[in-house]
Amino acid sequence: MCSSVWNSCRVLRRARSTAFAAVALLITTAGFAQSAPAKRAISLDDLPKLARVGGAVLSPDGDWLIYSVSRMDTKEDKNHSDLWMMRWDGNSNIQLTFGKEGASRAAFSPDGKYISFLSSRPGKAKGTQVWVMNRLGGEPEQLTAITGEEIGDYAWSPDSKRLLLSLQPKDEPEAEEGKPPAPPKPIVIDRYHFKQDIHGYLRNDERDGLYLYDIATKKFDKLTTDKNVDEGNPQWSPDGQWIAFVSNHDEDPDRSENEDVFVVAAKAGSAAKRLTSWTGPDGGRLAWSPDSKSIAYAQGAKPELSAYSQRRPALVTLDGKVSYPAAKLDRGVNSPCFLPDGKLIYLVGDDRSEYPAEVELNGDGVHRLVAESGVTMGIECKAGHIAVMHSDDTHSGEIYALEGTSLRKLTAVNDALLAELILVPTEDFTSKSKDGTEVHGLITKPQGYKSGDKVPTILFIHGGPNGQDGHSFDFQRQWFAAHGYAEVNVNYRGSSGRGQDYAKAIFADWGHLEVMDLLGAVDEVIKMGVADPNKLGIGGWSYGGILTDYTTATDSRFKGAISGAGSAAPLSFYGSDQYILQYDNELGVPWKARDLYLKLSYPLLEADKRMHTPTLYMGGTNDFNVPIIGGEQMYQALKYLHIPTELIVYPGQFHGFTRPSFIRDRYERWMAWYDHYVQGKDTPATPAPKPAEKKPATSSGN
Repeated sequence: MCSSVWNSCRVLRRARSTAFAAVALLITTAGFAQSAPAKRAISLDDLPKLARVGGAVLSPDGDWLIYSVSRMDTKEDKNHSDLWMMRWDGNSNIQLTFGKEGASRAAFSPDGKYISFLSSRPGKAKGTQVWVMNRLGGEPEQLTAITGEEIGDYAWSPDSKRLLLSLQPKDEPEAEEGKPPAPPKPIVIDRYHFKQDIHGYLRNDERDGLYLYDIATKKFDKLTTDKNVDEGNPQWSPDGQWIAFVSNHDEDPDRSENEDVFVVAAKAGSAAKRLTSWTGPDGGRLAWSPDSKSIAYAQGAKPELSAYSQRRPALVTLDGKVSYPAAKLDRGVNSPCFLPDGKLIYLVGDDRSEYPAEVELNGDGVHRLVAESGVTMGIECKAGHIAVMHSDDTHSGEIYALEGTSLRKLTAVNDALLAELILVPTEDFTSKSKDGTEVHGLITKPQGYKSGDKVPTILFIHGGPNGQDGHSFDFQRQWFAAHGYAEVNVNYRGSSGRGQDYAKAIFADWGHLEVMDLLGAVDEVIKMGVADPNKLGIGGWSYGGILTDYTTATDSRFKGAISGAGSAAPLSFYGSDQYILQYDNELGVPWKARDLYLKLSYPLLEADKRMHTPTLYMGGTNDFNVPIIGGEQMYQALKYLHIPTELIVYPGQFHGFTRPSFIRDRYERWMAWYDHYVQGKDTPATPAPKPAEKKPATSSGN
């Protein structure tokens, strides 16, 4: 309570008049009401405060779960993750790990004695290793000491005596202690698919292989006899006899995306057996049935639709018999999960939402298990319990117990912060494109929006294109709303969530139907009376950046644009990004499909006739997904044409940024650009650099 109200209360207590007493009561009551903290707008200072909660891992008895909490460390300018353990009933919550190196991929040993995780913390061997700690308490100990290879993942055997390790050769050997690092060697490449974001250039010997690690002897041996193939997504069978995994055994795996499900006996040097034969991808996360007789997976579309593939539920037995649960489901699925009674659950992506659903093993349908609007991003099933990661428009991702069709909240990592903030809802809307296609979108209106207000509006476009904007917590939407902008998100043709035909509609026809859908949605929000037609902005990242270029090359109504990690000339990207198979299967090779490549390059090749919008281009130097050359080319074109433009290059960043200072800088530049060009504010389009912080004075006291 503030001191001025307190002083008034003391004076009024001395008053003998009933009237004065009544006034005193009113003032005192008002004082208590004012003491409640007022909510505030979200700001960039909240970015490091917002934690990212990782998916739950359940203990063998289902009584406990482990989850991760990741935060931005602004001092170290990196992300940091620690592990927590909670009782299933929510009555106890314990932090397990501490330290700068972080921890990931937590697991319980099947005998329930140990907790394990991956970490690069200092130990007897450098690099990422498996660490274990006694469940009853104590310090973590390094379990593995693998050198010359990098541990990507691991899994306990059902008897807790072995680990299944996913290993990949290291690019360069570790420097010996006390000696300078050896000079880098030339990268010798002879693979067809030779580039991948984060991984960089791919050598022929850089394959993910599966190894069995004996805990007692500390020895590890390769699981299968196969060489020069990638082996991933492994899962032990419940009886411990088999290991299922996903691999491509085509003659040249780099020339196809034909992943299949394999099974191998759980002993080193065994021959793997291929269970599936579909020419497209079979795999994703695998799940064994409780009786160890069949494996659930997700089957993709035919190879030429790799960029628009909608995966469907599939089941294969150990003798290779494939069946299709929920055969009439026209929605993409992932993350299968078996319950002890044999029921099978998948996560289903469906028109701006994602939810867990039970699929009919011998029928056509699905039974949705969560009715609430939102996005379920992860699922874990064990000992009859189901834990999910769930988020909606105003609640960040937290872990919930799924009990029947009800969600019981377990974690509340961000609740205190979100309770401080003014958060606005995101609403559905529907628009019609010029050709009559119905398109579904989302609109988030500014804080304090009043019906009839026409406000500055940003069309922000999702990437993929095989993805969708949904009802999950989005810092960016709330941040734009706090600055007086409406944000519009559109699930244009090519997006997921509306069926396979909707997703594949843009096959080999980029920058056409998607642009039609985006412009139709903008027309709709203007017609709704929300968007100010004179204050429109546009932006996006990845395919969203590509569509920003296509859309501004088609319609000049946007006052300011941001194109992040985009491209506008596919011909210049053939062989320079990671999508060689998509070019081959969808567009064809340039010397046979020259006219198509040129047609799809209209933002660059017709820049003098089409480009008018002031555009900010961005990208990371290490992005092999959509290399920064795409932004560089368009920046150069607009600069030549004297159209306001800037190019922001972020050193060392991949397609998805990880450095906290760069993430904040990107947001600051977005807002400055939109404020200047969309709203016409007299502010620089590029924020001024911040002065260096002064170091605190050193004190000799305690």
